[in-house]
Amino acid sequence: DLVCSRDMAKRDKKRGRKNKRKLRAFQKEQAIQALESTKPPRSFVLHRGMVGKFVQQLVLDTRKLMEPCTASHLKVKKNNVLKDFVHVAGPLGVTHLIVFTKSETSINMRIARLPRGPTLTFQVLSFSLMSDVLSSLKKPRNPKSQYKHPAMLIMNNFSTEEKHMKLVTSVVQNAFPSINIHKVKLCDIERCVLMHYNKETDSIEVRHYNIRAVPVGISRQVKKIVQARLPSLGKYNDISDYVLGGNVSESEVEDTEESHVLLPQPMPGRGNLQANQSAVRLTEIGPRLSLRLVKVESGLCDGEVLFHKFISKSKTEVRQLHEKKVKQRKLKEKRRKLQEANVRRKQEEKDAHKARCTTGVEKKQGIEPTVQEEKESDDDDVGWFRQEVGEDPDPDLFQSMKALPSHPRPRKRLRSSNQSPEAKKRKPSHPVKQRRQTATTGAAKGKAARDMKWKSARSRTVSLQKKVRLGRFFRTSSHKH
Repeated sequence: DLVCSRDMAKRDKKRGRKNKRKLRAFQKEQAIQALESTKPPRSFVLHRGMVGKFVQQLVLDTRKLMEPCTASHLKVKKNNVLKDFVHVAGPLGVTHLIVFTKSETSINMRIARLPRGPTLTFQVLSFSLMSDVLSSLKKPRNPKSQYKHPAMLIMNNFSTEEKHMKLVTSVVQNAFPSINIHKVKLCDIERCVLMHYNKETDSIEVRHYNIRAVPVGISRQVKKIVQARLPSLGKYNDISDYVLGGNVSESEVEDTEESHVLLPQPMPGRGNLQANQSAVRLTEIGPRLSLRLVKVESGLCDGEVLFHKFISKSKTEVRQLHEKKVKQRKLKEKRRKLQEANVRRKQEEKDAHKARCTTGVEKKQGIEPTVQEEKESDDDDVGWFRQEVGEDPDPDLFQSMKALPSHPRPRKRLRSSNQSPEAKKRKPSHPVKQRRQTATTGAAKGKAARDMKWKSARSRTVSLQKKVRLGRFFRTSSHKH
């Protein structure tokens, strides 16, 4: 009984492990299906042309900002064009394209909605890389686990009546996944992207922060002072530098009452339980970007210019440009149809030329006619014999003529034909070589005998044809007399 109970316990333990594995696999499949059902926006972040190492690093940092809904390890070659990325974007479900370029005067960033636009062109006024931001912090916080979930987008001061700013708001919002406030989990929101529009300078400030919650209470520095464990203050000018944390960012200073919240769900960290009061702290990750909208185009990096920062045109000029674009579009469509017609015509000519060449080669090689042609030729011969001789021909007559080839068969070269006369006379000393030569001689004799039989059959057929012709001649001459 003891042995049976142990076996049952082991069996139950194995079943429990299997059930746990199945449950984890099921949960993973459910998460994948939920992600596919919502269809979050995906993006390509890349650069075009010679941009330098700092802009290349900025591209990698921007991919970090857009993770996990972006191609983190996208490989771009020099010979790749924009159409290559547009063609693969459809099957992969990519909805946005972010392209960095560099000119002689500035660095530009384009955000395009695939596959037909619109395209927003920004001028990068200034930027800071992720490494620079993290090195400036006293206590940087950049865990890898925070990039498993998309960042939360926060847009401030974008409520303007200008049409181009409304378009910017719509395009940027659609580049990030939407949040369902009824189903969202607070533990999944670990990052946020803050975009602030400054109307005075007409610029957009972009910041990237890490989010964490800490229980509300006194700081560690004040706690040490209260407990009479005074640290060394020799490197500080004032005690306020120690209390405020020294050279830190704005997110590392003492918490204010505005940052205190009542947690509706538990969050990572000690003391962050449900219905407890905690303070929300933001730690900057980077990169930092300062942008200015320059141009808005209706197409994908092309098309009608809807807005331009430095160039303004009258209604007449806008109408003329629109008519010019329409003409260019019609001309392009016409050229495309003409090109397709030329391709079809050239293919037909190529097929016809190939057919003619094939027919000529068959005639030159003397390939036998088809069954229908053979039948027609046989009927003509039998009718001519019946008309001229006055009786039906022998059935074997035309069959024997048909069995013979119309041209002499090519002779097969012997292996010894390429040798010199002296080599032919020389006898091989090796017995294997002697047997090979004997076999070759026997094959040559057999071939010669077959050729003689073929020639005799050919001569008999020719004589029979002559007799038929002579009978035809005498019959016609007797009719004349």
